[in-house]
Amino acid sequence: MAETDPSPEERVGFVRRIGLFQATAINMSQMCGIGPFVTIPLMVAAFGGPQAVIGFVAGAVLALADGLIWAELGASLPGAGGSYVYLRQAFQYRTGKLMPFLFVWTAMLFIPLGMSTGVIGFVQYLGYLWPDMGQTQGDLTGLAVIALIVVVLWRRVENIARITVVLWCVMIASVVLVILAAFTHFSPDRAFTYPSGAFELTSNHFWIGFAAGLTIGIYDYLGYNTAAYMGAEIKDPGRTLPRAIVFSILGIMAIYLLLQIGTLGVIDWKQMLDPGSTASSSVASAVLEEAWGKGPARTVTVLILVTAVASVLAGLLGGSRVPYDAAREKVFFRPFGRLHPRHRFPALGLATMGVITGAGFLIGRHTDLATLIQLLTSVMVIVQALAQIVAVSVLRRRQPDLPRPYRMWLYPLPSLVALVGWLVIYGYADRNSPGRHPIEWSLAWVGAGCVAFVLWSRYEKVWPFGPREISEEYLHGADPDAVPAAAPGAVAGAVPDARSGTAPDADPDTGVPAER
Repeated sequence: MAETDPSPEERVGFVRRIGLFQATAINMSQMCGIGPFVTIPLMVAAFGGPQAVIGFVAGAVLALADGLIWAELGASLPGAGGSYVYLRQAFQYRTGKLMPFLFVWTAMLFIPLGMSTGVIGFVQYLGYLWPDMGQTQGDLTGLAVIALIVVVLWRRVENIARITVVLWCVMIASVVLVILAAFTHFSPDRAFTYPSGAFELTSNHFWIGFAAGLTIGIYDYLGYNTAAYMGAEIKDPGRTLPRAIVFSILGIMAIYLLLQIGTLGVIDWKQMLDPGSTASSSVASAVLEEAWGKGPARTVTVLILVTAVASVLAGLLGGSRVPYDAAREKVFFRPFGRLHPRHRFPALGLATMGVITGAGFLIGRHTDLATLIQLLTSVMVIVQALAQIVAVSVLRRRQPDLPRPYRMWLYPLPSLVALVGWLVIYGYADRNSPGRHPIEWSLAWVGAGCVAFVLWSRYEKVWPFGPREISEEYLHGADPDAVPAAAPGAVAGAVPDARSGTAPDADPDTGVPAER
């Protein structure tokens, strides 16, 4: 059956309406969220004392180094899907569509798994307000929250951006109140008295703890790249994306250090290791209760719950864009390449990630949060983090004339710092999750993705069963914010979609480069 021509509305892609403040708010909402409120006890357990602050500092260094990689790639390749676009452009010359296919394959798993940890944190803190909540009640509540977030996201992106800014303000209010409460009852002796051997750098125990802390730290900072996934919806992406990434990392770093040090100055770190203590499951609520009493603790706990929702909302908002560009270019299932006919968002991608988030939430609720963090981080390291480090250098060599509104500072030093950090996280993953085998599971998942790629490429008759398709539309593309001349049937005010311009040989309706 022949396909009908798309309507004028269907031909319109994403619209660039998200500015610097909104992009920074989206990043920070995703970065902070419930993360530090649930991982402070995990960080203390990893290091075995208040020296756990090292983990957040190390995580900030890795986030900044990796963030500069995202900044250069996002500024020069501002398309929907983030890493998908970067890996497609960099690796197409030798391995065809393998790397972007593997990225989408893994991103459909690790992005919603990351969001599921936020919902787990939500239920943990809800337990402070609802102490009699049972396991089944907690499971059903978490699933209801995920469904509500998907419903909220089922609308136009400019409306979501406004919602995100409001939730960002709530997030800032919650962390500021916890920090104020902590420092009004701060004990330097409690915060800066370390156990014997805390800084023995020659000890293998220290480095195992450091690797676990670095993993938790970078997990808390993840989200500095959320706006990059929405590159096709960012105004002036060459300037906005690098600034949003750096500003959000620096802002969250200051918040985390104050939050961690302040918490350790109020709550004895040994209480955080007691599974039956409030400090173990709801450490921020414990700080508020110790400093200001139960009434203010309950109030701020409500704000923390809203912060958790903001984090998951921002993550699913950006993550749902990942399979869109891939599907448009026949590197993923084609239905994922369609936008909602009225609200202009990738409906199937959002719905699918919502379902996987629910499944990940149930897995985490019945296993272990730290293990879930190790698993999702291990999968992400191979196909995204390490691959993008290579992509920056490959693109500088393969496409030297690519417009680069931002070039990485001190290149290649940030790439080398990021490389060491990610290898430490990956190399110590099994030791920090004994019996769970995150390295083996990550390799198995990538291996399954390679098998799926071989079967898919044989069916589609692309490399290695057909010619490589080289597309350099960003190299020759127009200004991503330039408004094109009105075409017959075009929607007024529409701007180009996922790419920085249309390739000379692109389909005039879809903007997708023609097969070569």
